[in-house]
Amino acid sequence: MSSFFSRLPRAVRFDPGLRLLCGTAVTTAAMLAAYGSALLIEHLAHLRVDVVVQAVVLAATAARIQLTADRYDRLIGLAVLPAAAAGAAEIGRLMTLHPNVADALFTLGTALAVWVRRFGPRVAPAGGLLVLPLVALLVMPPDGGPAADHGHTLWVALIAVVSGAWVALFQAAAVRTGLVPAPVRAPVPESAPEPGARRRPDVHTRMALQMAGAVGGAFVAGRAVWPDHWAWVVLTAFIVCSGARGRGDVLFKGLQRAVGAAAGTVVATAVAGAFGPHEDAAVVLIFAVLALATWLRELSYAYWAGCVTAVLSLLYGWFGQSSDDLLRTRLAAIGLGAAVGIAASWLILPLRTRDVLRRRTADALAALNDLLGVTGTDRPALLRGRARFAYGAAQLELLARPLRAERRAARSARRLTGRGSPAGRPYRADVVDAVVACEAPLGVLVDGAVADPALWSDPRVARLNRAVAANSAAVRRAIGHRPGPAYQAIRARIPRQPGAAPTGSPEQLRMLAALLAVDDALGAMAAVFGDPPQAEAEAVKEAGVS
Repeated sequence: MSSFFSRLPRAVRFDPGLRLLCGTAVTTAAMLAAYGSALLIEHLAHLRVDVVVQAVVLAATAARIQLTADRYDRLIGLAVLPAAAAGAAEIGRLMTLHPNVADALFTLGTALAVWVRRFGPRVAPAGGLLVLPLVALLVMPPDGGPAADHGHTLWVALIAVVSGAWVALFQAAAVRTGLVPAPVRAPVPESAPEPGARRRPDVHTRMALQMAGAVGGAFVAGRAVWPDHWAWVVLTAFIVCSGARGRGDVLFKGLQRAVGAAAGTVVATAVAGAFGPHEDAAVVLIFAVLALATWLRELSYAYWAGCVTAVLSLLYGWFGQSSDDLLRTRLAAIGLGAAVGIAASWLILPLRTRDVLRRRTADALAALNDLLGVTGTDRPALLRGRARFAYGAAQLELLARPLRAERRAARSARRLTGRGSPAGRPYRADVVDAVVACEAPLGVLVDGAVADPALWSDPRVARLNRAVAANSAAVRRAIGHRPGPAYQAIRARIPRQPGAAPTGSPEQLRMLAALLAVDDALGAMAAVFGDPPQAEAEAVKEAGVS
């Protein structure tokens, strides 16, 4: 079986257990249900076809945001989504009557959706839902018709309720049947403030200002260069700037999304010519490409951007707009939007990738220290500690793609130039890999302590536990540039006796091996962050000053 999977394309092997594919099936089912419901409402109420497009967009995007939501988040979402949809419909109406006012409100809405995330994990999904109806406005081709009235706004709100309800229903059923794992909300404490944090806005405020700069700048540039197709510039700038986790991340994602969108546009332009306006076959292809985009998103942003842009090209063709005539305009608009989004993230209170890496690594190590300090008999605290560390590792994993791309590029350059050993130099991506590598041995520790609490208090395990905790604290000090003892590899301090077999029960040996594996990972982090600065007294002593 393993040889069979090794021969599969990378696009299949990246999804072990087909977990992402199962989630994609649930999302696609919700999109189809929302599409059918919106078609029925549009036919009975004699509405404009844009409500059908909006239903599909809301279902597709809300499904991703609500994927890890619990029942309370879903209830909040069902309340937020129709209100946001109604507000977006009013902004869409103003785009015909008072475009400058509408542009300002749109920009303010996208920035607000980012800023409200500062109020914690319960509010963050609501912020994501706030912006979805605004994004739906950008995917509709301009029809040049009269502005919708206020009655249309109420219908749009109803469509949002229907789409959100289908998403909640299908995801709840998938969790109940075991098709997708149940969402787990890890208890995450507030991070300690960074030095100098009081002198500058917090992270979410800075990201909100970046979003406002990107979307506002895209409106100005798009309307000045392409008055009839400004939405492509705004949509690309929004996508590039959204979820930026540092300058390196936004540059990497921006380039990936721009390249993917350009490729998707070219391919879809060639395919769209085979379909006439309002052909059902084009609708089937749109849903197929949306499903593929949902599945491949975790593999690369380029796949997501390419598929979504292909969908937009097909949608424009369905509305009767020639794809061949718009190809160059669309490619140029994508490039301009990407440039605006990257520039805003780099120039407006930028988030440095190394600062984000240090902050999130320190948070993960704080969770590790708390877990190692738990008594073996406190089973709930052990499980909470493992969940907290897993959350911290997942937050670091979000930074992994640009850092791993940086490592691959640096190693390739070193091989080509022949300068030094590419494998011997530590890279920032090694930190992410090291933190993620701690999850499995920590699972062994927690499972062993839960099964037999006496193992946690065993003298050898407890002594090694304290040494690992001290090394974890040393790495945290190095991250924060605080003085104190440096990391010292535990394996190097263990006396080696050739031919002597390790003593102890199998359970005890597994616990010891797990602790040593965690310490090895801490060593990889210490190689990147270096040693903490020496205390003043030690520095004076070493300098020979009396």
